[in-house]
Amino acid sequence: MNVESFNLDHRTVAAPYVRLADTKVLPQGDTIVKYDVRFTQPNVAHLDMKAVHSIEHLFAEHSRNHSARVIDFSPMGCQTGFYLILQGQPEYAEVLDLIEATMTDILGATEVPAANKVQCGWGANHSLTAAQDAVTVFLAARADWPIVTA
Repeated sequence: MNVESFNLDHRTVAAPYVRLADTKVLPQGDTIVKYDVRFTQPNVAHLDMKAVHSIEHLFAEHSRNHSARVIDFSPMGCQTGFYLILQGQPEYAEVLDLIEATMTDILGATEVPAANKVQCGWGANHSLTAAQDAVTVFLAARADWPIVTA
């Protein structure tokens, strides 16, 4: 199939993890990479939508304080994680450090950025507490992020 994640056997992974999902060389020679930042075990658990939405806003805002490589941080429709798209080909350790630093920022946040009717298409659909609870669990498994399969 054309979509990388559709070729991944979701029964064999062991979340949480962070894995390189794709590398693309664009027509002008630039390279982008996509990381699967998986919070919960596929087909077993999922994140609450308010948590997903708030993590998306928080990560999108705070990650750019740590790296100019960040292109996008998008939620998965299955609500089990996110895709992090970066410019270039950073070392895996650099990606993990970026994620850890950003998640630490989320834990210290006092509000969800742009969680209002002016800056968001569903401004009422946020929960800082739910986001911080999910991030706490994800960060607690930091040592296991490189382990994709059991």
